[in-house]
Amino acid sequence: MQGMGEASEACPFEFNFDEKTFKAGDTVSYRVNGSLEGFPFVGTLVEVHEDHVVIAGDPQEPEKRYRGTRESRPLVDYTEI
Repeated sequence: MQGMGEASEACPFEFNFDEKTFKAGDTVSYRVNGSLEGFPFVGTLVEVHEDHVVIAGDPQEPEKRYRGTRESRPLVDYTEI
């Protein structure tokens, strides 16, 4: 997200990159493996568990949820997309 606009432009999102403090409602940058590897995605945490998180990744389809790893930038398996 950084460096994608004008030098003076700030990123429009405030991310939580500290997996120890994740809570429902936090905005996170998450990754997807497979053919989408390397692209950044933005989502909202809806559930936080000890070993994984559940992310709402599409504001147009809020019922669609993705299970991700619990790390600074959660990893979602391509098969869930």
